[in-house]
Amino acid sequence: MLTSHGNRTIAHFDLDAFFVSVECLNNEALKGKPLIVGGHSDRGVVASCSYEARKFGIHSAMPVKLARRLCPEVQIIRGDMDSYTRFSKQVTDIIASEVPVFEKSSIDEFYIDMTGMDKFFGCSKYILELRKKIIKESGLPVSYGLASNKLISKVATNEAKPNGRMEIAWGQEKSFLAPLPIEKLPMVGKQTSELLRSMGVDTLAVLSQIPPEMMMNLLGKSGLELWRRANGIDETPIVPYHQQKSIGTEQTFEADTIDIGFLQRQLMRMTEQIAFELRNNNKLAGCITVKIRYSDFQTVTRQASIAYTASDHILQEKARDLFEQLYDRRLLVRLLGVRFTHLVPGNPQINLFDDTYQTVNLYQAIDKIKRRYGEDILIRAAGKLFASPKITRITAKNICTSTAKHFSASATEHLRQKTW
Repeated sequence: MLTSHGNRTIAHFDLDAFFVSVECLNNEALKGKPLIVGGHSDRGVVASCSYEARKFGIHSAMPVKLARRLCPEVQIIRGDMDSYTRFSKQVTDIIASEVPVFEKSSIDEFYIDMTGMDKFFGCSKYILELRKKIIKESGLPVSYGLASNKLISKVATNEAKPNGRMEIAWGQEKSFLAPLPIEKLPMVGKQTSELLRSMGVDTLAVLSQIPPEMMMNLLGKSGLELWRRANGIDETPIVPYHQQKSIGTEQTFEADTIDIGFLQRQLMRMTEQIAFELRNNNKLAGCITVKIRYSDFQTVTRQASIAYTASDHILQEKARDLFEQLYDRRLLVRLLGVRFTHLVPGNPQINLFDDTYQTVNLYQAIDKIKRRYGEDILIRAAGKLFASPKITRITAKNICTSTAKHFSASATEHLRQKTW
């Protein structure tokens, strides 16, 4: 049993193969079969896959065409984000009702701060009971790790999957990590893994023994952080979950207007602007609100719950629908606004069940260019992507050349065709 003695106690909960698990709840005939949740076409992307599919080497973000080649009998299911959002909210509500502080790190992952709770309940017993309650009320499998910090608890959860649990006692963090391959450590991606393995570093035990100064010279600040993590050191705090956090923007026009086309274009521009901000902060929105202030200063709003997303085309379509429902007075408009709420951490690619692998790469390329040259260097108009007037400072050829350094040739060509 873990006891604190002034140390932290952090639990990490992960809903195993979340999208697939929800689909199996909705259709029991799918249980035990190799499944993919994602796009149906060969150019689609794997958003999630069952453990039976993973045995064939299939993983998230893989092109569906390759997944079919690895496992010809795999079943492909179109994702239902509305259903996943409901189940995620159900689990969130269960956790919120039972623990004092927790962080929702993604649609299917949670960190829970149990520090000091052992004095009253016993952390191990309490977390085990919470897991049982989640499984009973939601029907979803869940794994958890319990340790002294977020890093160790997450790695422990990954080792406990599927549908398991693992506790790492204080003082055992480094010995727990030591035999694991370096890829088990968060932050170690493909390129970093290849670099370290080329140096003979294949386990976290070896990585932890490299002098921090050498890691700093090798990988900069990221190298120092990798060394700390390989030694089980992580002081990252729990960020309390607040569902009502929001992001939005408003525009008061210089002259009141009744030009519907102009208003819709401004709404699309503002929606795209804050959608990029969502993605830049690794957030997804679960609710959108559109606001209109008329020339007589009457202000009206309308909102709608949506499946978690940060994708321009989804948010712009919903914003346009809300505007059409809201604007019914045919009066001059003074102000227009749009706001996203019910924010959660997450990767926008999980929403792209109908999009192709090239479309996913396109979003990555657009965001990369915006971060480098400014948010309004590429803008959408009437639902299509255009180069802004500022593009005269940077030719299409230069941007495509720059993009090619970071993305595949197919994604770069897709961007070129979409923009020019």
